Amino acid sequence: MIMETRPYVSWEKMNAFLIDAFAGYGVPREDAKICADVLLESDRRGIESHGCNRFKPIYIDRIVKGTLLPKTEIEILKETPTTVVMDAHDGMGMVASYHMMEKLIEKAKKYGMAGGAIKNSTHYGIAGYWATMASKEGMIGLTGTNARPSIAPTFGVENMMGTNPLTFAFPTDEEFPFCIDCATSIVQRGKIEYYARQGKDTPAGMVVSQDGKTMTDSEAILKALVDGTAALAPLGGVGDELCGYKGYGYAAVVEILSAALTGGNFMKALTGVAEDGSPQMYHLGHFFFVVDPDAFMGQDVFRKTAGEICRALRASKKAPGQDRIYTAGEKEYDAWLDRKDKGVPVGEAVQKEILEVRDKLNLPYTFEEFE
Repeated sequence: MIMETRPYVSWEKMNAFLIDAFAGYGVPREDAKICADVLLESDRRGIESHGCNRFKPIYIDRIVKGTLLPKTEIEILKETPTTVVMDAHDGMGMVASYHMMEKLIEKAKKYGMAGGAIKNSTHYGIAGYWATMASKEGMIGLTGTNARPSIAPTFGVENMMGTNPLTFAFPTDEEFPFCIDCATSIVQRGKIEYYARQGKDTPAGMVVSQDGKTMTDSEAILKALVDGTAALAPLGGVGDELCGYKGYGYAAVVEILSAALTGGNFMKALTGVAEDGSPQMYHLGHFFFVVDPDAFMGQDVFRKTAGEICRALRASKKAPGQDRIYTAGEKEYDAWLDRKDKGVPVGEAVQKEILEVRDKLNLPYTFEEFE
């Protein structure tokens, strides 16, 4: 394990600060509590790409820019005993998703299954948060979202679909659920930014240039992604030798469900940039499904079977030099065990953003951890 050198801020202090900061930018306080918890859940799981790192650039800056509305006006477009379609009207995607999952869990408890979709939404945080809302209730959770274009289809070179996560969470008889929460691209922009900071090349096969060849120069890739002359490859990589068409197919599944269930926007309409180059609303779509195992052979049977499968996988023969096999959700649980008494590790860039927001809003916080 890499030794942590960044200062830690207690969960309590960071939670209070995030709530006050969101509220300071016009987010209703009860909604701000949801937003803060979603971001901190990312950090609890060690998924820092979607935690406090994104607090200012993805949420606060977009509120200021006008591409994200702080007040979320949720409209129910259609509802049946087992389904819901919502319009988030460009408010906080995390808030709309929270209310959606509350509804679907209630419906699934009554009818065995429920599904919903949201249109005209914004970034909803880690997809795993919504899936595990279901698993905490002993249910199966499934969700996905489209996003601004960054993935090229197999044999293509143009950004067409977002990184489009397809996420599942299952309750088990262990201390943590099985939760697979990952993009359908082979790599995300944040990982390439990490390679660039480390002076490392991006592994071949992850990014395709306009001439159809793989790119490896991390700094050049970041510039090319901005000007649209490079695209991320789907899971599997460039071409079909490593079955990149599978990731492409799953990315398309997420794109279709995110848009078609609501009649919402998709692909090039999700850039956040108008034809004249000015900022515009993102109009993202999300979908959610909840299944109650009690409508099948029972929650206890499901938990036990899921746990046995996970334990068998972890106990299987390991490759030479490897001392551990993981199942989905286990590394995140380990991250929580390591951090629960320490707090949130905060790097220099995020420290500056926290202080900037604090001073802008005149919030009464002292961060002796890094000031």
